[in-house]
Amino acid sequence: MKKTIAVTFAIVSLATAGVLLAGCGSKEKKTEVTVFAAKSLNGVMDELCEKYNSEHPNVTFQTNYDSSGTLMTQIKEGAKCNIFFSAGVSQMDELQAGFDGGDIVEGSRRDLLNNQVCLVTWKGSDTKVTDFSNLSLAKNMALADQTVPVGQYTRKALINAGMAGSEYTEVDQLTDDVISKALGGLEINNCANVGAVASAVAEGANEVGTVYYSDTFGYEDQLDIIEQLPNSLTGDVIYPVAAVESDNISNEELEASEDFLTYLQSEEAVKLFEKYHFTVQ
Repeated sequence: MKKTIAVTFAIVSLATAGVLLAGCGSKEKKTEVTVFAAKSLNGVMDELCEKYNSEHPNVTFQTNYDSSGTLMTQIKEGAKCNIFFSAGVSQMDELQAGFDGGDIVEGSRRDLLNNQVCLVTWKGSDTKVTDFSNLSLAKNMALADQTVPVGQYTRKALINAGMAGSEYTEVDQLTDDVISKALGGLEINNCANVGAVASAVAEGANEVGTVYYSDTFGYEDQLDIIEQLPNSLTGDVIYPVAAVESDNISNEELEASEDFLTYLQSEEAVKLFEKYHFTVQ
């Protein structure tokens, strides 16, 4: 009897020691991944990070959502970022060209998603605007800044539709004043990101605005889509994502970032992206 108790105690002791050792190992491998993602990705990325973390408890996330131009500038100025998920190709291209102290990890970039620009109004607005071509019938418009991809796509659509004036051929030329004049004095509410545009229109502060189709998710009771702009006007709305490397990023973070990028292409992730009205490339 005593012998049996002794053996049992030894087994329990070994098992307990194993658990403690595993716990120590787990603690050593704790990794935090910082994700800088376009504002239009806020909802879906929160879900994706939570799901990934539930399956990989050693990896936690810090997220920063804003316009792609703002995020790009923050990264170039030294903000720590492991993954950059942009709503515009040009912002990713600029980072990939290299910046002080960092770069895009070679081979990690994926042009992952497509989206579509939508002209929206608030429910019950009784706006006279029936499509993008008669935008000038609105009294005012929420429009993302020139550094914000959705603002750039909207300006490109104005040029391609011949609504900006023949002398304007570049997106950077279309300041708010130029657009207002071209559209018969339409009042422009300059917004810092696409989320601000969606909120301004949903609250009735502005009659119309341009957002992504994904931004109408969750606003079904507040926003009406007047028109989904064709790619012939806006160009392809592509969302590239990549891992970022710099002097203050560890090998463990790089490995975790690469694994998360792989997860973003999984069947589970694809279903979530589609739920939020994105199209996976």
